[in-house]
Amino acid sequence: MSISRRVLVFVMRAFSWFLLTVIHFISIFSWKHAGLSPPRDPLLLIPASVLAERIRRGEVKSSVVVQSFISRIREVNPTINALVYDRFDEALREAKAVDDLVSSGTQDEATLKETYPLLGVPLTVKEAFALQGMPQSSGLLSRRSLRSENDAAVVSRLKRAGAIPLGVTNCSELCMWYESSNNVYGRSRNPYNPQHIVGGSSGGEGCIIAAGGSVIGVGSDIGGSIRMPAYFNGIYGHKPTSGIVPNEGQFPDAHGSRTELLCTGPMCRYAVDLPLVLKVMAGKNVQKLSLNKEVSLHRLKFFSMENDGGCLFVSPVDKELVQAQRRVVKHLEAALGVSVEPINIHNLRYSFQIWSAAMSSDGSKGQSFADLMANGNSMWPSFELLKWVFGLSKHTLPAIGLALTEKLANLNPKGNAKMIQKGKSLKEELNSLLGDDGILLYPSHSKIAPKHNEPLAMPFNFAYTGIINVLGLPVTQCPLGLSESGLPLGIQIISSQHNDHLTLALAQHLEKSLVGWTPPGNI
Repeated sequence: MSISRRVLVFVMRAFSWFLLTVIHFISIFSWKHAGLSPPRDPLLLIPASVLAERIRRGEVKSSVVVQSFISRIREVNPTINALVYDRFDEALREAKAVDDLVSSGTQDEATLKETYPLLGVPLTVKEAFALQGMPQSSGLLSRRSLRSENDAAVVSRLKRAGAIPLGVTNCSELCMWYESSNNVYGRSRNPYNPQHIVGGSSGGEGCIIAAGGSVIGVGSDIGGSIRMPAYFNGIYGHKPTSGIVPNEGQFPDAHGSRTELLCTGPMCRYAVDLPLVLKVMAGKNVQKLSLNKEVSLHRLKFFSMENDGGCLFVSPVDKELVQAQRRVVKHLEAALGVSVEPINIHNLRYSFQIWSAAMSSDGSKGQSFADLMANGNSMWPSFELLKWVFGLSKHTLPAIGLALTEKLANLNPKGNAKMIQKGKSLKEELNSLLGDDGILLYPSHSKIAPKHNEPLAMPFNFAYTGIINVLGLPVTQCPLGLSESGLPLGIQIISSQHNDHLTLALAQHLEKSLVGWTPPGNI
């Protein structure tokens, strides 16, 4: 390592430790809350697929189910600030229409199942997606009065399948940070401990599902924005193979090479619901997958990598996360009779650099991040930072920081080209390793859910999820119980392209045989 590089790394680490010290000191005096009680209503503890079946059979009314979830949201949302705008009245009217349809007897159960696989099931949607009549600011103050006139593609498909949206959930400003906090709606708080983050950018979505206020939801992911919130909140999230689920109707949308990184996918409290929601989201593209194919897990190849190999910019993986991953390995070997091979893929240590290069490989296409922040006006990031210091900025510090560093990404074209090539080589290596019958176990993140603002001192830790976007591989985030401090643990399950059914099958196996969602209790 060159002397200048060593100095840079030393300065970054020293600054990070300084920030963490300040944040921990502030947290001593920060807002505290006793935490959430677990959901008591049994209707809140049923998978979406089972709820839909019971509603179609007339065993329970959709209006009763929807009211149960509305009541839970009203109970928990003052603490967690996850749902930022509701449509409860509309949802109850739509639920009544579902009940009338079922009771009319004009369609038998089989027809209802084929036409409305999610009939009467409550749904929440990340605020970055268009939901008719709802705001779509993506945390940008200049867009706070905007109301969507139409539905995003996936929202429309879910509604046509019978799902009933309850409202929209919080995200980070312009969906480019892994803490869901903005100047429109404020900060969302972890249901397991409100002093900790919910992740981002689909953080409000992960939070409300984990808290029992929703059972399925819509998220998007360009660097881990489905999987990090799913991990920090102890639920399931799936980033599909790139290009399977449409991204249209969300803000900001991707342009150029970023369209290959951005994915829309399901977030669910129960693994059993992931395939059903993914089928609805994918539409005709579901034919490119094999979601109905039976998977013999004991015939698959399994690999495990416990860290990224030593990236200089990313924190070491917490011991509890390593131990949780090892428990999965032991469980698979004992339950399935397989051998899980430990591996070390060298180029994964460049995950952050590869993701950063991929995000800026054709930066001239589309709007810059600073342009998006300006929203048609003029904005100078350096001046905005000065305004922020004096409390005068309309933007969050992470957004300003990204706007400041965005232009720096194109100052080293040769270095970027080298990283793009490493990404291509890594993609070939992993697809070759996994084939059509392989699964890789990999950390979801290097840290258990940090306290609020701590990500500012470790901004590159999303590299564990971001690299999978570059590779275009399908990946399912699975919960693995709680840490000693009561916060969720988790793991990523990765397969080769178009083999989403493998990761989804393993997620369902682990849910049944090891551990699934653990309700938040009295914290």
